Amino acid sequence: MYLEVIVALGLGLVVALIFLKKRKTVLKVQDGWWGVGTCPQGPEDDSIRPFKVETTPEEIEDLHRRLDQTRSFPSLEDSQFNYGFNSKYLEKVVSYWRKDFNWGKQLDKLNKYPHFKTKIEGIDIHYVHVKPKNLPEGTRAVPLMMVHGWPGSFYEFYGIISLLTEPSNPDDITFEVICPSIPGYGFSEASHKKGFDTVCAAHIFNKLMKRLGFTQYYVQGGDWGSMITTNMAQLEPNAVKGLHINFAPPAQGSVLMGLSLIFGRRFPKLFGFTEHDVKRLFPCMDKLVVDALRETGYMHIQATKPDTAGRGLNDSPVGLAAYILEKFSTWTDPEFRKLEDGGLERKYSIDDLLTNVMIYWTSGCIISSMRFYKENFGKGLNQPHAKLPVHVPTGVASFPNELLHTPKLWVTDKYRNLKSYTPIARGGHFAAMEEPQLLAEDVQNFVKIVENRKRK
Repeated sequence: MYLEVIVALGLGLVVALIFLKKRKTVLKVQDGWWGVGTCPQGPEDDSIRPFKVETTPEEIEDLHRRLDQTRSFPSLEDSQFNYGFNSKYLEKVVSYWRKDFNWGKQLDKLNKYPHFKTKIEGIDIHYVHVKPKNLPEGTRAVPLMMVHGWPGSFYEFYGIISLLTEPSNPDDITFEVICPSIPGYGFSEASHKKGFDTVCAAHIFNKLMKRLGFTQYYVQGGDWGSMITTNMAQLEPNAVKGLHINFAPPAQGSVLMGLSLIFGRRFPKLFGFTEHDVKRLFPCMDKLVVDALRETGYMHIQATKPDTAGRGLNDSPVGLAAYILEKFSTWTDPEFRKLEDGGLERKYSIDDLLTNVMIYWTSGCIISSMRFYKENFGKGLNQPHAKLPVHVPTGVASFPNELLHTPKLWVTDKYRNLKSYTPIARGGHFAAMEEPQLLAEDVQNFVKIVENRKRK
């Protein structure tokens, strides 16, 4: 049996190498126009404008009115977060939001870093741009773009920015950090046309980095951000000096993945599987099916009819908060489903969580953010970029509670120039917000490898 496995693996590797040799091409995309109407004649306005996050008293009055008029509905006894956001705890969150949450203070926090907007392919792109204050003499900051996902925002990176732009260790690299809002999220304008997917976002973000004067730069992301930054590396392999991700879906049609799933449980060492790999990859079939059904309902809705469900969330701040914050519970740790408060305050502050919700509420972006699922999944899974390998130097931070676990073998099948693969001690899906120190350390170590700098 062992010999049969070796033969099968060898044949699989040959097939994979033949397939990959044919696929070693660069992803290409044409310029688009995502603004209203047809693309105007003449050069694009490439000006960069300062931006400040602001709300009017009327907007806050409207929010408070809606919070006051919410209709509660009791959760089932002893249901915790297993049916979704627990109503009893939601009432506490809403009460705090209405009576104690200091939005003015949070606005000051949001605006402590410089914000900008610039128009690219017909839509306004919002981004935070933080330059180091005390750059050591004779050194240059390393440009790094960090891209969020759903239901997050640029605010996810507020805990990690200072760790990267003002590192305490003199041997660490000092970064210049750019955190854009994905078009249709936060304060980036949504596309007015159908078809805006991760490749289109990647093309725009590469354009943004070039507009800021960078010829080479690093990119980092999780969730949609990992896919967008992966596409950035596929589109501009000479400009993207290094790619760091904390969410790494495997390559589609992977021969190695298929073989490892068939034989990996019996021969884990043959595929380099760790004990954690085996635990995550080979649960009983019942658990696998139930977990998939339990945690992917939102995806089916957003990939098919986002405007229908989104309209209700756009009208109700309480509904919006429940929909978003439930993900910050179960995607941080699946065991939090067993807690009445969803474990939210074990890893986050309510102020930070509500600030992320307020970005969605004040910008009115929930529908356009949900549409991103339809634009990507609606084209089918067999897209060119999904099968195209990545040859840019890559680092992966593998957090133990990430939604999708990808062992090192699967990562190397897509990311051919893997420089680091780090099993992180703790943390889940929202890595930058949940464990900023751990993520910052891994980014540092990865970039030091690429830059041939001394590591810890």
